Order: sequence, then structure tokens, then C-alpha cells
Amino acid sequence: MKIMTKAKSASALPLNTILSGDCIEVMQSLPEASVDLIFADPPYNLQLKGDLHRPDNSQVDAVDDAWDQFSSFAAYDRFTREWLKAARRLLKPNGAIWVIGSYHNIFRVGAALQDAGYWILNDVVWRKSNPMPNFRGKRLTNAHETMIWASKQEGGKYTFNYEALKSLNEGIQMRSDWVLPICTGHERLKNEDGDKAHPTQKPESLLHRVLVGSTNPGDVILDPFFGTGTTGAVAKMLGRDFIGIEREAAYRKVAEKRLRGIRKFDREALEVSTSKRSEPRVPFGQLVERGMLRPGEELYSMNQRHKAKVRADGTLIGEDIKGSIHQVGAHLEGAPSCNGWTYWCFKRDGKKVPIDLLRQQIRAEMANRPN
Repeated sequence: MKIMTKAKSASALPLNTILSGDCIEVMQSLPEASVDLIFADPPYNLQLKGDLHRPDNSQVDAVDDAWDQFSSFAAYDRFTREWLKAARRLLKPNGAIWVIGSYHNIFRVGAALQDAGYWILNDVVWRKSNPMPNFRGKRLTNAHETMIWASKQEGGKYTFNYEALKSLNEGIQMRSDWVLPICTGHERLKNEDGDKAHPTQKPESLLHRVLVGSTNPGDVILDPFFGTGTTGAVAKMLGRDFIGIEREAAYRKVAEKRLRGIRKFDREALEVSTSKRSEPRVPFGQLVERGMLRPGEELYSMNQRHKAKVRADGTLIGEDIKGSIHQVGAHLEGAPSCNGWTYWCFKRDGKKVPIDLLRQQIRAEMANRPN
């Protein structure tokens, strides 16, 4: 992993590199029309007033870093217009952008996107399955963030892997409200002092869905607010190239270490699809998004007669069949139907573990979620 202060030349594209510096200046140094997709997690301009405490009087580790502070809405708007202009210059004619934000900034960003000539395709609500509660009890619990997906221009032939997202959602058309957990546990990166490395680290499951749905292997993805490198980590796993821009040395250090430990999934696993009961439905693809199972990992039939490989979009590939966990199991058994949840298992430490145990784990989380 390389960290550079700027591109080597006007024609050079520093792939799989973290660039150090101001995002606007760095973007202006990169070659025009060279990027397929941009994922941007800009400062939210939270405008915090004073400290926030829990009921037990412990202080909440809120976003109070200098990079999130602007003197006024006008100053934030100027910054937004400038980085969006620089970003649009980098997009290929059929390129697209995703921007994520909260109610503090996303409406201002949306207007700036339209003013800059982007064409809004969708807004997506990321509904957090485990949000931070509202400790003061004076507002609704802020349980979601909004992402805007826009093409560079009206009529652009942007990438949209409709069937892949449908497969990831177990055969049901993907909606614009995504229920995914925030970073917790092993996914939450820590610094040398044991504290959160970044206050707004995004979960890999979110970027997995974005990149599977709107890019293809080999595409170039730019993240101008790279932070601790979630975009780069998921891009690398999924066989995409990335360019990260990050001005904070502490974040670059964490991202560099993280990316050294990431491996690319094998080519077959990177392919994606082209064209019930009272308990909550859990798509098999969610196990892949959350890292419970990894693309390229092998599943085995409980009778040990067959095996298949997990793909990035939540489908399986067997000897002569591709499809859902149910379709592949039915084909291999020569049966009209198959319950893939009870048919397939994976191996841990030499022992068979039914994939349904992972579904039960997610259902337990959902049952314990506050109303």
C-alpha cells in the first residue's frame, strides 16, 4: 500500500493508493474522466453545541473533530460545491457518485449535486439496526442516514447490476431502504490507545451492497474522504481498483494497516448474477454482506455428497449450476425444491456448521432490537 502526496503526473492514475492532502487540490491533480464511481462520506457539519452525556453521566464519544467544523452554512456550501465540481471532472461520461450524510447536511448536498449538473437516480435510506439511542429524550432516535446516488449527467449509461442486488436480497427486488448494522465489535477499528480510530467508520456491508450494485470488477472507485479505508477494503476484496484521499495522518496510518491485511476474492467468486414464515425473512446475501460467510468460501450439503462456492452477490456456484442456496441444492439433489437453509453447512475447525445457525443469529439480533 502506497501513500502519496499527489499523482505522479497529469496522466498517471495512482491506483490502489492513499493520496495525502486536501481532497479538492488532490482531485484537481488527477486526470479528467478517469474514474467509474465515487463514494463520498463528507464532513456532516454537525454543529455540536457542548458535550453529550448518557443517563449515567458518562460522555458520548461524539464527532467533534476539527475536520467536521465549519464557521457557517455558507462556508460549508462553498466547500461542498468545490469538491463536487472537482469530483465531477474526474468521472467518466457514464460514471456515478454516491454521497452519504445525515439530516445535518444531506439536503444541502442534494441541492448542490443538482446545481452542479449531476442527475439524481435514487436516495437510499440506510436504516441502522442498532442505532445510538437519543439520550436527552427531546427528539426521535436518529436511526438512519441518507445516501444519494447520482449519475454524472442526465442520460448517462451508469452501471446498475439489478439482478445482482436482487440475488443479494434472495430473489426480491432491492428496495431503497437498507437495514444494516453500524460498526461494532471486531469491525470497529481501534487506534494505538484502544479508542475508536474514526468516529464515523462505515460498515463493510454498506459498501459491499453499493459496489456490487453499481460497479464491475476492474472499475476505478474514488473516495475523497477515505478515513480508515472501508471503501478501499471492500473494493480490494471485490476486485475493484480504488483511489483514496485523506488529509489526516492518523486515519491514513490505520487505513494502510487495514488494507495490507485484505485479500482479493478469487475470480469466480467475484462474478454476480445478470439478468414465508412468521419469523423475519433473512436473505442469504446478508450473511455475505456482514462477513459471516465470505465470497469464495465453500458450502457442503449436510449429506456430504455435494459442495458449492459462495459468490459476492449471495448466490452459489456448483459443478454445473448457479443460483440461490435453494436452487442449487434442488438441482444437485435432482429434487423439485430444496430448503437451502437446512441443506447447506460450512466447516469451522473441521466441524460442520449449518448455515441456518447464522440466520438464527441475525434473527436473534432483530428480536432484541428496541422498538
